[in-house]
This record gives sequence, structure tokens and C-alpha cells, in this order.
Amino acid sequence: MNRNIDRMQTRMNDLGVRFRPHAKTSKCPDVIKRQIAAGARGITVSTLKEAERLHAEGVDDILYAVAIVPSKFDHALRLVRAGLKLSLLIESVVVAKQLSQFGIDHAQRFEVMIEVDTDGHRSGIDADSPVLLEIANALRLENACGGHLQGVLTHAGSSYSLRTDDALAAIAERERAGCVHAAERLRAVGHSCEVVSIGSTPTALSARRLDGVTEVRAGVYVFFDLVMAEVGVCRQEDIALSVLCTVIGHRPDAGWIITDGGWMAMSRDRGTQKQSHDYGYGMVCDVEGRPVDGLVFNEANQEHGVLGWTGDAAANLEGRFPVGSQLRIVPNHACATGAQHPAYHVVSSDRDSVAIWERFSGW
Repeated sequence: MNRNIDRMQTRMNDLGVRFRPHAKTSKCPDVIKRQIAAGARGITVSTLKEAERLHAEGVDDILYAVAIVPSKFDHALRLVRAGLKLSLLIESVVVAKQLSQFGIDHAQRFEVMIEVDTDGHRSGIDADSPVLLEIANALRLENACGGHLQGVLTHAGSSYSLRTDDALAAIAERERAGCVHAAERLRAVGHSCEVVSIGSTPTALSARRLDGVTEVRAGVYVFFDLVMAEVGVCRQEDIALSVLCTVIGHRPDAGWIITDGGWMAMSRDRGTQKQSHDYGYGMVCDVEGRPVDGLVFNEANQEHGVLGWTGDAAANLEGRFPVGSQLRIVPNHACATGAQHPAYHVVSSDRDSVAIWERFSGW
């Protein structure tokens, strides 16, 4: 984990941009404090609860990178009035008007980012759409209260489906160019648009230039996972998260080893299914984290993991993997697997357990 943090921060420093890591992966103050200590400036969150918790931990600059809706205005207001420098995301004219009016009615100014779609992956406004300018024009201030356009934001999530260095570099450039273009369109009609925020772990690690970008966001890099290894932006040995499970039984007739780590431990995320190697519910390793050839994790129930043996049919599974022995499962998606657990058991490089770090959840 420490190496992953240093790698990303060094790359952002070399590219000359501010780095605002995403807290949604770890949801853990101990992890986030290490990212800030390495040089991160500000944090990205996916829920207002994350913002509230991290502000209580001393983080004072937070971007809420999910489109705000009116039912969450009151929560955002409380956070801003508590002293948090909070940036909100919008992607519609309607919400721009509603947020501005809410700010005016409550004598509060809100900093606002417009979400831009640069790859057709999810939400946001096309950089060339007239709606982009309509949203900016719908934001208004009265007596310094209301909605103020701070900048534009994009996330090239389609990068997760790519596999080659050239393809990753191309989507990173598309992400950069599209968001910068949106900012230039807004500036051309008089909007300041100070912040140009881009990012995903694959594009952050693949961008060859970031001209016009002011900040980059990325999250899963802190732990990495099998999806990222298959994309090609990390090695398997860079993955910093695993689930420790225990062998609880055998089905020799079926060639199965049963563990206490089912989909409640790993999540149902099968993110490697569409990649070159399908790891099922995760990659099976020994307790030291070394992959176990011949064991595949293709079946899971809520609390039971079913590991199938594909090696030598004459192997003594009960002797090699006795009841009570332990295995590590490396996750497909670190964010989803982490969300299944209340804490991280921190292990040092010499395999000694050194701490337990709480993580939080909810909205």
C-alpha cells in the first residue's frame, strides 16, 4: 500500500498537477491520512457521510463527486457551515437552478462542478453540448449566495475495459482533451472555470501529458486489484488487499475445498469475467499471498466459498489443505470487497500484524 501511494503521488508531482485521491476505495481515515502525508491536496468522496467523517478527522477540502440531488442539500449545507470546503457536482439545468435558489434562500454560497462525459461510460454532459453552457448560466449568485461555478469534472471509466498501453494512453488523452475543451467553452462565454478535474486509476497512470488539467482523481490504486492487474496498470504483487479465509470442509468426490469465505466476504463483483483471465470470485493464494496453482474460486454461497481443484486428480486435498488451514483470496475489485468488512488487519512486510484500521460505510 505504501509503495502504491508513493508511486501515484510521484507520478502526479512529475506531471505537475494536484492530486485529489478518492476515499471511496478505502473509506478509512488511517489510509487517507497516509495519502495526504504523501502530498495529496484534498480528497474525493462518493457519499456525504464520507465527507462528514473525514472532515471530523481533519480533512478540510473535499469534492463530492456524485451528482447532488435536492434531498441532500440540507446535509451539504450543514457541512459547509461546519467549515468544510465542499465542492458539489451537478449535471442538469434543473439542479443548477434548485441549488442556486437553495443557497440564496439559506444565505450560503456553494462551489459547483459540472460533470462532463468524455467517453460515453456513465453520466455527464457532452463537452460540445449546448446544455453545458445552459447549466453554467443557470447557476447564479445573489449577494454572494447561491451556486458558483468552480470548474468541470470527468471520469473515463471505460478505461477499465482496456488492455494495452496505447489504448490506455489514448483514452487518457481523450479524457484530458474533452474536459479541457469543456472548460475552454465555458471560459469563452465569460465563466471563470478554475478547476479542470479528471481521473481514474488507469488514466492517471497512463496519461502522457496533462496540459490544461488542474487536478487528477484516482482511488483503487491505493490497494489495486485483479481487474487493475488485468488492465495492465499494476502487477499482481502490487495488490495490497486480500481476504483471509479458513478451510472448513472438503468434497473429494467433486474436487472441492470449502472455506468460510463466500460472496459476503468477497462481494459478488465478478469484474474479471470479461477480461483475459476470469478469476471467479478472486485469486486463491496461500497464507503468505503466493498464488496456488490448481485452485479456482468459481462458486460461492453467502458464507461458503467453493474452491475447485483443477490440478492432479490424485492430489490429496485433505492432506494439503486440511480443515483449519488458511488461504488468502485476492479480490477482483478492492472497493467492493473492502465494503464487506468493518476493518483492515494491517500486515507489515515481514508478515507481522501491526494494527487494525477501522473503515466506515453508509450514506
